[in-house]
Amino acid sequence: MDDPSRTTVYYNSACPVCDAGIRSERGRLQGCDIRWVDVHQQPDAVQPLGAGLEDVRKRLHVVDAQGGLHVGSDALAELMAQSPRRRPLARLLRAPGVRQLVAAGYDLFAAVLYRWNRRRGHW
Repeated sequence: MDDPSRTTVYYNSACPVCDAGIRSERGRLQGCDIRWVDVHQQPDAVQPLGAGLEDVRKRLHVVDAQGGLHVGSDALAELMAQSPRRRPLARLLRAPGVRQLVAAGYDLFAAVLYRWNRRRGHW
């Protein structure tokens, strides 16, 4: 988190699904001031988060420009909010009721994906 005035995304490129998702997001957000941190390449980069490497491997982490930490589906919504075209979707993901449903779905998918990655040796 060397520049607190910009959004920072922490992701794991060793996970093929995560890597594909981040590559897609990077393409959508090319003009945005976002720092992308691959914890597979830079495992020590998680230290300022107060999270362990396995936590970041399990769920997406985003630190917003104000220094707020977003994890899981909240991180996904924060990332979407960086794009003017996707802000309405980010607002929907954060809406009461929807937020809880999306969080439960994200957490379930993330847990299954994490176990799959461990079995495949994607670390």
